[in-house]
Amino acid sequence: MTVEQQGRRPAGFSSVLRGWRDRSAPVPSDSAVRPRRSSGLRREELATLAGISVDYLIQLEQGRASNPSAAVVAALVRALSLDLADAGVLYRAAGLAAPSSAVDRSVPDSVERLLARADNWPTAVYAADWWLLRWNAAWSALMGNPMELSGHSRNQVWFEMTEDTSTMWVDPGQREQYRDALVGDLRVAQISHPDDAELDNLVHDLRARSDEFSDRWHHARPAVYRGARKNIDHPLVGSMVLDGDVFQPAGSDVRVIVYTAAPGSRDESRLLSLGSRARNRASVQAGEARCEVSFTNRTEAPPSG
Repeated sequence: MTVEQQGRRPAGFSSVLRGWRDRSAPVPSDSAVRPRRSSGLRREELATLAGISVDYLIQLEQGRASNPSAAVVAALVRALSLDLADAGVLYRAAGLAAPSSAVDRSVPDSVERLLARADNWPTAVYAADWWLLRWNAAWSALMGNPMELSGHSRNQVWFEMTEDTSTMWVDPGQREQYRDALVGDLRVAQISHPDDAELDNLVHDLRARSDEFSDRWHHARPAVYRGARKNIDHPLVGSMVLDGDVFQPAGSDVRVIVYTAAPGSRDESRLLSLGSRARNRASVQAGEARCEVSFTNRTEAPPSG
């Protein structure tokens, strides 16, 4: 049932969406794209994170497109990292009733602080349905830049089950165990959030796209993913044995995944070298961005006198 059917007039969706985008957190380590002159996500960033076209987002923000589907609103909620209360506002503005058991895709402030300080260790934040929400520069250095992924590919289950990831795994047995664990955890998410539109669409599309997923989905035992040890062969630093541990903040539905190596090992040295490269690259990009903003501000300044 829509909000209009329930007798309440929804607020303007376009203005609510623009307001949330202006107040959203920018994507991490994005200064190489172009200098950021205002806070919040750019339109192309929000469109990429939500898996919709920039043109459609413009239409939504300008009020030229009406009646976004529940799946589109859910994708925008995820991309904006709105908590359940704020997500409800966006649903009602679209004339929709917020799902009663939606996945909470908001990132707690404590996790944001952790990401800002864990620059040595690849760290990422996922929602309960395995959509990537946040990551640091070390994660991009280890796994590749998530902003280069589009649509469903930023969902870890989709990526693992529909892309050829064989080159990322040294041990095929680890890959099989990881896939089973991901699917089992996704079943837990669907049991816990039975009316989340984006989660339902994800499972439906995966079953239509991947026979392997359908088979694993049918046989998987629902179980929370606890992390795993991985043998990784990185093109820049070589092979490493890494522990991918999962942490769930108190009172939150997200999970934080951190990759570390045994202290004093060759694996740790190689992992730290990746982090150092990422920090140096980010520092250079930030300096270039500041220079470009300064130059732009000077050229746009009105003549004195």
